[in-house]
Amino acid sequence: MKCSTINFTTLQPLPAHFRSLLRSCARNSSLSTGKKLHAVILTSGLASTSPNTFLLNALHHLYASCGVTYSARHLFYQIPRSHKDVTDWTTLLTSLVQHGTKPSEGFCFFKEMRKEGVVLDDVAMISVFVLCTRVEDSGMGRQAHGCLVKMGLGFGVKVCNAVMNMYVKCGLVEEVRRIFCEMNERNVISWSTLLEGVVKWEGVENGRVVFDEMPERNEVGWTIMIAGYVGNGFSREGFLLLDEMVLRFRLGLNFVTLSSILSACAQSGDVLMGRWVHVYALKGMGREMHIMVGTALVDMYAKCGPIDMAFKVFKYLPKRNVVAWNAMLGGLAMHGRGKLVLDIFPKMIEEAKPDDLTFMAVLSACSHSGLVDQGYHYFRSLESEYGTTPKIEHYACMVDLLGRAGHLEEAVMLIKKMPMCPNEVVLGSLLGSCNAHGKLQLGERILQELIQMDRHNTEYHVLLSNMYVLEGRQDKANSLRQILKSKGIRKVPGVSSIYVGGNIHQFSAGDKSHPLTKEIYHALNNMIQRLRLAGYVPNTTNQVFPGSDGREGSSEEMEEKELALFLHSEKLAVCFGLISTKPGAPLYIFKNLRICQDCHSAIKIVSKIYNREIVIRDRNRFHCFKHGSCSCSDYW
Repeated sequence: MKCSTINFTTLQPLPAHFRSLLRSCARNSSLSTGKKLHAVILTSGLASTSPNTFLLNALHHLYASCGVTYSARHLFYQIPRSHKDVTDWTTLLTSLVQHGTKPSEGFCFFKEMRKEGVVLDDVAMISVFVLCTRVEDSGMGRQAHGCLVKMGLGFGVKVCNAVMNMYVKCGLVEEVRRIFCEMNERNVISWSTLLEGVVKWEGVENGRVVFDEMPERNEVGWTIMIAGYVGNGFSREGFLLLDEMVLRFRLGLNFVTLSSILSACAQSGDVLMGRWVHVYALKGMGREMHIMVGTALVDMYAKCGPIDMAFKVFKYLPKRNVVAWNAMLGGLAMHGRGKLVLDIFPKMIEEAKPDDLTFMAVLSACSHSGLVDQGYHYFRSLESEYGTTPKIEHYACMVDLLGRAGHLEEAVMLIKKMPMCPNEVVLGSLLGSCNAHGKLQLGERILQELIQMDRHNTEYHVLLSNMYVLEGRQDKANSLRQILKSKGIRKVPGVSSIYVGGNIHQFSAGDKSHPLTKEIYHALNNMIQRLRLAGYVPNTTNQVFPGSDGREGSSEEMEEKELALFLHSEKLAVCFGLISTKPGAPLYIFKNLRICQDCHSAIKIVSKIYNREIVIRDRNRFHCFKHGSCSCSDYW
């Protein structure tokens, strides 16, 4: 029977029938079928019948459930106020939270609900807390929590779990503990949420106490604890717990668990654990590896140092989406493989649509490899060719690209033309370029702007201080550092970490706390002697000591400066690696700050005279030292 032969206006049951069909489409997210029903309703005249048919309500639920928030909102406001119930309001709120492009839309609609006197239920409040969690807005979260308590809804397990999760993401672990203690009923999700907060904000020691107290543990709880150990460098404890989970409790490692552990390995630099997970994943999944695990493997290998292994894993992934491509491109960019990034980018466009992060990786790759013209090409093509509006992160990459290449005037002009105000990343990058290219006056102006943004960031002061030293104005350098001291602002100490034997070993400058300190310093003395014989000359240019007057120092002062350089954390980590690993084995070291010029020059020579590949990840990028040269080609 054709629809055109039916007189819909004479058939009273039809609205109820269509409501039933629309609700079925909403439950099954059948948007295409729902749209066809919508078209029939419009062409038949049913849409103009009395609101008592509640067809508008059913259509609103369809589009809201399928994530078409614009249509859902449009239909919602066509429904008379008298024909809306709590479910209609909550459905749109949930849709805006889950599918809306702007968090502000969800917050504004929540405020409208309160203004209209809508009786809020658990579902609505959980949606609000999910939104607060996503944007880490503790202020709005506290307001919503207060609203929850006033309405007497703050005792249900699901809503309490949502509140705790919000506070975990916002770093308010004391609030998490308080809510947990006040709960009349707790489930495994409640315990896992508390565990996540304690591990993340109080550390694995306190987290283990919570873990051992858990009356029931699922894969989530085990994953949180294992990833916490691995991410904080406690590989041995992580392995023991993993062994207990798999062998004693017979729990399998699903793709979420594997990805979480790999993410923790990437954070801490634990490639040994990462390789174990890789083998486990291959045994369990074979070549048809889950894309989430495959992407996590690419990211782990890239961030732990073996970039060639990351690329190999990437090539054999059965499927590659934009997230996998971004992980690979970003990893190659960190390792200074800019040309390779540009070579494979056309292949990406065939497989996935590039997004904001893609172009950040491409521009960063150009920056680290000095590819100015290519970087300009992609930046100018963002909107016209790829439909991506440049964000401040893209401008920051371009400022870094131009600054590194010495085009500081162009970088300044680009900042002036930005449609938004420059942030700390943009100006900090430009200040670093001023330091590299000796632009003192521009550096002084930028520092004043940066101080307004973050007066406690010592890195900027140290950069300008180094510039003063290079200009022979050591009195100004001393003055600047004295200002920091008088304000109680201390420089962030450099720390270098290296994994040996499944354990992480950390060193700070002049560190003598390691059990093998005597052997390390003996190796250091031997290394310095061999370096000098190979032509190494300590770079004391940026060394500033209190009381220095800027004139050429005495031999004693020069020796003191050289000794300070010899005791840098990365040199101690290298020496420990040399005495603790087999000859010829690669060393992977992780530095929390930018590697200094002297260590960079010294470790190039070390890689040659000891025949070692030494990979150092500092806060900006990777440096792969091999046969006396660095992968950065001294462009960093």
